[in-house]
Amino acid sequence: MRHLLTAALTSLTLAAPVLAENATRVHGGDTYSAGETVTETLSATGDVFAAGSVITTSGSASGDIHAAGYDVNVSTTTGGDVYAAGSSVTISAPVAEDVTAAGFSVRSTAAAPVDGNLRFFGRSLTIEGPVAGALTAFGGTVHLNAPVSGDAWIVAERITYGPEARIDGTLILSTEDSTSVPERVILAARITVEDWDTREMYREFDRRWDAVDMPMLPVWLSMFSAFLISAIFLLVLAAIFLTFAENRVEKMRRRVTRQPLQTFLLGVIGLSALFGMVPITALTVIGLPFVPFALLAILVAWTLGYLLAAYAVARRVLVAFDGNADPSLPMKLVTVALAICVVAILNFIPFVGWVVNYTLVLLGVGAMTAGLLSIWITDPDPAVELDMQTPIED
Repeated sequence: MRHLLTAALTSLTLAAPVLAENATRVHGGDTYSAGETVTETLSATGDVFAAGSVITTSGSASGDIHAAGYDVNVSTTTGGDVYAAGSSVTISAPVAEDVTAAGFSVRSTAAAPVDGNLRFFGRSLTIEGPVAGALTAFGGTVHLNAPVSGDAWIVAERITYGPEARIDGTLILSTEDSTSVPERVILAARITVEDWDTREMYREFDRRWDAVDMPMLPVWLSMFSAFLISAIFLLVLAAIFLTFAENRVEKMRRRVTRQPLQTFLLGVIGLSALFGMVPITALTVIGLPFVPFALLAILVAWTLGYLLAAYAVARRVLVAFDGNADPSLPMKLVTVALAICVVAILNFIPFVGWVVNYTLVLLGVGAMTAGLLSIWITDPDPAVELDMQTPIED
């Protein structure tokens, strides 16, 4: 039930900025209100749901009140519970049952007695309305200036007590404030002090989190799954380019194998230009929105360059072992798959694997850079084979 109520509040919160004016509807006895500024004088027979930027409610409600916004002020006499969340939350009318509120600044005024339990969570908490039940206050600073008929549990960096403060039950206290609790508030015999150590609290949280059993695959299976997904992605990418841009891919492949040094240097230049785009684009200020596109271009060039060079080197090795110089598309994809597997295995060799991978990226980016330059700048003197007869198409 509580999850359903939370979902309803969330829906109202999302709808609130869209509405130019307040939208209020009574449905099934419940009252729903949403808008940028919600100001309602209620006479509700059921529950109330309110969401918006500024929420101010007055009147009366027989059921519960649920309010979420930036500035929330509940001045409605409530026959049920109050649930409120916001940057600033104020409860300023009687509540017949419990109050649960969270925010940066949370306060109950003297005109807001609570017949049930009061639960406050936030940076700055102020309790001025009488509490008939138990008090729970977790915050940075807590100011208590009201009688509490039940027990109290206060966790705070600093606690202050006003002239009306009184705790009739027991007090569990956790604070780094060395100031003692006045006897007029509660006798020392009814106080239990727990150590305040924020670092230990975070460490305990980490330990509890790590102790939770999470459903996970064995390490080797996780690594294999990641490799398999990556390999399938690269194979699909290779199939697309080998099908729809076969001639262009072949030209760049031949450049990698026939002019490796020149291609490597072009890769250094091309990759440097791509990485240099990021700070240069950012320095222009107006180009800041294009920085993500520059980063995306680096990622695309890195992936395609790696794939192209791995394919080119694998084709060269197969030809060296009397393989077919003009294989079919399925054979080309098999070559790509073998290249991906071999390079992945090389990654397990310290340093060597990184050098091989980075070299492949530079060779591939260099071939793509040369391809772009050949489109923008016509080459009047194509390179020729060693027999000085057959021009090589770049």
